[in-house]
Amino acid sequence: MSAKMQDAAEARWDDVRIFLAAHRHKSLGAAAAHLGLDTSTVSRRVSVLEETMGVRLFERTREGLLPTGAAERVLAAAEAMEAAHGRLTREASDVEAEAEGVVRMSVAPGMADAFVAPALPRLRARYPKIRIELDASVQPRDLTRYEADLALRSVPPQGAELLVTKIASARWIVMGSPDQVKQLGRLRRWTDAPWITWDRDLSSFGPSKWVARYASKADIVLRTSHFASQLTAADAGLGILLVPAPYGPLRKLRPVRFAEALEPDTQAWPIDTLWLVGHRALRDVPRVAVVWSFLAEEFRRVMDARSSQSYTARGGAAESEVNRGDV
Repeated sequence: MSAKMQDAAEARWDDVRIFLAAHRHKSLGAAAAHLGLDTSTVSRRVSVLEETMGVRLFERTREGLLPTGAAERVLAAAEAMEAAHGRLTREASDVEAEAEGVVRMSVAPGMADAFVAPALPRLRARYPKIRIELDASVQPRDLTRYEADLALRSVPPQGAELLVTKIASARWIVMGSPDQVKQLGRLRRWTDAPWITWDRDLSSFGPSKWVARYASKADIVLRTSHFASQLTAADAGLGILLVPAPYGPLRKLRPVRFAEALEPDTQAWPIDTLWLVGHRALRDVPRVAVVWSFLAEEFRRVMDARSSQSYTARGGAAESEVNRGDV
């Protein structure tokens, strides 16, 4: 190990604590006020840490502190040090009460719109110092490269560095608006109704494949891979669609009734599993730990509340098709 690396490894906890405050507040003055120190002391200690590590951690600008790439790279290690220090000196409840900072979450757009964003006020009420950066894109982020702190995934990623927990599973069912379901009555054939389905770029997606197999000759009135648009169109009465059971109540959608002869086809309805994923090195960092626990608790609550909305294949109320995962 080089001398510089040895010095960096021996950085004092007090200096790391000041680094974290400076990173979170983006201001020497605000960090000093938070720590109960004077600004000159915070500035000097940050400079000492930079000299010890041999890298510049912040650019000093007129607007405040701008973290460098080096600061972002060492942030996770600094927070892990904070968590370890907390375990030595405080009860777990005190650690949670002091959780603060930014948590970056990677979530698919439909899941973000329907479940995560509406839950954020409850998260903020419980942990007012937590700030969320929500990446609601179809492109998954690489948690092993710290592109996100937590993710919700329908397919569990692989990697020894990752912790993966199943938090829910739900079956896709055929649904439509209340008026349309009433108008259609009990379907004798899947082709007896207009359909909304996924665009051709997602032709290999499980629900898209089911529609292509069982309703390929139906009137396809809308193709779009934008899930929110599918739900909105179905709610407006444009057509019926395959949708995960918990999403139905969000738009007041109802299960489509159909003849018993069609029931064998429903055995091929997809079942989605939702996984909560995080980096092993961040799991005990307070800001990540409290959001992890909150998401697990929130999805358990949502799935329990909406389990009564699931139905048997013939469209009658029945036992839950929405299963709570191992949280």
